[in-house]
Amino acid sequence: MSLIKKGKNELAIIHKDLPKVPKPFERDIYLFTTHIAGTSYIENIAELLEKMAPDEVLEFYREPKNSYDEYAIVVKTKRKEKLGYIPRIDNPVFARLLDAGKLLFGKVKSTEKKGNWHKIEIDIYLKD
Repeated sequence: MSLIKKGKNELAIIHKDLPKVPKPFERDIYLFTTHIAGTSYIENIAELLEKMAPDEVLEFYREPKNSYDEYAIVVKTKRKEKLGYIPRIDNPVFARLLDAGKLLFGKVKSTEKKGNWHKIEIDIYLKD
Protein backbone atom coordinates (compact mmCIF):
# COMPACT_ATOMS: atom_id res chain seq x y z
CA MET A 1 0.00 0.00 0.00
CA SER A 2 1.29 3.46 -0.94
CA LEU A 3 0.12 7.02 -0.46
CA ILE A 4 0.35 9.39 -3.41
CA LYS A 5 -0.51 13.06 -3.63
CA LYS A 6 -3.50 13.62 -5.93
CA GLY A 7 -4.05 17.32 -5.53
CA LYS A 8 -3.07 20.21 -3.31
CA ASN A 9 -4.88 18.81 -0.27
CA GLU A 10 -5.67 15.27 -1.48
CA LEU A 11 -3.96 11.95 -0.91
CA ALA A 12 -4.83 8.64 -2.56
CA ILE A 13 -4.10 5.13 -1.33
CA ILE A 14 -2.72 2.78 -3.99
CA HIS A 15 -2.96 -0.97 -3.37
CA LYS A 16 -0.38 -3.07 -5.19
CA ASP A 17 -0.25 -6.82 -5.73
CA LEU A 18 -3.86 -7.45 -4.80
CA PRO A 19 -5.49 -10.47 -6.43
CA LYS A 20 -7.71 -9.71 -9.41
CA VAL A 21 -11.31 -9.83 -8.32
CA PRO A 22 -13.79 -10.83 -11.05
CA LYS A 23 -16.40 -8.30 -12.02
CA PRO A 24 -19.87 -8.99 -10.72
CA PHE A 25 -21.66 -11.22 -13.20
CA GLU A 26 -18.47 -11.87 -15.23
CA ARG A 27 -18.98 -14.91 -17.41
CA ASP A 28 -17.90 -16.73 -20.53
CA ILE A 29 -20.39 -16.39 -23.36
CA TYR A 30 -20.67 -19.36 -25.73
CA LEU A 31 -20.63 -18.19 -29.37
CA PHE A 32 -20.05 -21.06 -31.77
CA THR A 33 -18.86 -24.63 -32.35
CA THR A 34 -16.33 -25.37 -35.10
CA HIS A 35 -13.21 -27.45 -35.71
CA ILE A 36 -9.54 -26.55 -36.06
CA ALA A 37 -8.42 -26.38 -39.70
CA GLY A 38 -4.92 -27.29 -40.85
CA THR A 39 -4.12 -29.92 -38.23
CA SER A 40 -2.65 -32.11 -41.01
CA TYR A 41 0.17 -29.56 -41.40
CA ILE A 42 1.20 -29.69 -37.73
CA GLU A 43 4.10 -32.16 -37.49
CA ASN A 44 3.60 -33.19 -33.86
CA ILE A 45 -0.21 -33.08 -33.78
CA ALA A 46 -0.54 -36.64 -32.43
CA GLU A 47 1.74 -35.85 -29.46
CA LEU A 48 -0.12 -32.59 -28.80
CA LEU A 49 -3.44 -34.42 -28.76
CA GLU A 50 -2.10 -36.98 -26.28
CA LYS A 51 -1.39 -34.13 -23.82
CA MET A 52 -4.75 -32.44 -24.45
CA ALA A 53 -7.41 -32.64 -21.76
CA PRO A 54 -11.17 -32.44 -22.29
CA ASP A 55 -12.33 -28.82 -21.99
CA GLU A 56 -8.73 -27.59 -22.33
CA VAL A 57 -8.68 -23.84 -22.92
CA LEU A 58 -7.16 -22.71 -26.22
CA GLU A 59 -5.85 -19.28 -27.15
CA PHE A 60 -6.57 -17.36 -30.36
CA TYR A 61 -4.12 -15.06 -32.13
CA ARG A 62 -4.83 -12.91 -35.18
CA GLU A 63 -2.58 -13.31 -38.20
CA PRO A 64 -3.71 -10.40 -40.43
CA LYS A 65 -0.73 -10.71 -42.80
CA ASN A 66 -1.51 -14.35 -43.62
CA SER A 67 -1.20 -14.66 -47.42
CA TYR A 68 -4.10 -17.16 -47.64
CA ASP A 69 -6.63 -15.45 -45.38
CA GLU A 70 -6.71 -11.83 -44.17
CA TYR A 71 -8.97 -12.90 -41.27
CA ALA A 72 -6.72 -15.78 -40.16
CA ILE A 73 -6.89 -16.78 -36.50
CA VAL A 74 -4.22 -19.14 -35.14
CA VAL A 75 -5.29 -21.60 -32.44
CA LYS A 76 -2.69 -22.47 -29.78
CA THR A 77 -2.57 -24.34 -26.50
CA LYS A 78 -1.83 -22.49 -23.25
CA ARG A 79 1.73 -23.78 -23.74
CA LYS A 80 1.83 -21.74 -27.00
CA GLU A 81 1.83 -24.89 -29.19
CA LYS A 82 0.18 -24.25 -32.56
CA LEU A 83 -2.73 -26.56 -33.41
CA GLY A 84 -4.02 -24.92 -36.59
CA TYR A 85 -6.55 -22.23 -37.55
CA ILE A 86 -10.18 -21.30 -37.19
CA PRO A 87 -11.69 -22.35 -40.57
CA ARG A 88 -11.78 -19.52 -43.13
CA ILE A 89 -15.54 -19.77 -43.53
CA ASP A 90 -16.06 -19.21 -39.78
CA ASN A 91 -13.48 -16.55 -38.95
CA PRO A 92 -14.47 -13.05 -40.31
CA VAL A 93 -16.71 -12.12 -37.36
CA PHE A 94 -14.31 -13.58 -34.79
CA ALA A 95 -11.36 -11.77 -36.42
CA ARG A 96 -13.22 -8.46 -36.17
CA LEU A 97 -14.01 -9.11 -32.51
CA LEU A 98 -10.35 -9.87 -31.77
CA ASP A 99 -9.26 -6.79 -33.73
CA ALA A 100 -11.64 -4.72 -31.58
CA GLY A 101 -9.88 -5.94 -28.44
CA LYS A 102 -12.41 -8.56 -27.35
CA LEU A 103 -11.06 -11.64 -25.58
CA LEU A 104 -12.08 -14.82 -27.38
CA PHE A 105 -10.91 -18.30 -26.49
CA GLY A 106 -11.74 -21.89 -27.28
CA LYS A 107 -12.40 -25.05 -25.32
CA VAL A 108 -11.76 -28.52 -26.68
CA LYS A 109 -15.08 -30.27 -27.20
CA SER A 110 -13.84 -33.51 -28.78
CA THR A 111 -10.95 -35.05 -30.68
CA GLU A 112 -11.10 -37.80 -33.27
CA LYS A 113 -8.65 -39.32 -35.74
CA LYS A 114 -10.11 -39.80 -39.23
CA GLY A 115 -7.49 -41.49 -41.37
CA ASN A 116 -4.49 -39.15 -41.37
CA TRP A 117 -6.58 -36.19 -40.20
CA HIS A 118 -6.99 -35.25 -36.56
CA LYS A 119 -10.35 -33.56 -36.05
CA ILE A 120 -10.41 -31.24 -33.04
CA GLU A 121 -13.88 -29.84 -32.38
CA ILE A 122 -13.92 -26.68 -30.27
CA ASP A 123 -16.40 -24.28 -28.73
CA ILE A 124 -15.63 -20.57 -29.08
CA TYR A 125 -16.34 -18.25 -26.15
CA LEU A 126 -16.26 -14.52 -25.51
CA LYS A 127 -14.97 -13.41 -22.11
CA ASP A 128 -17.55 -10.90 -20.84
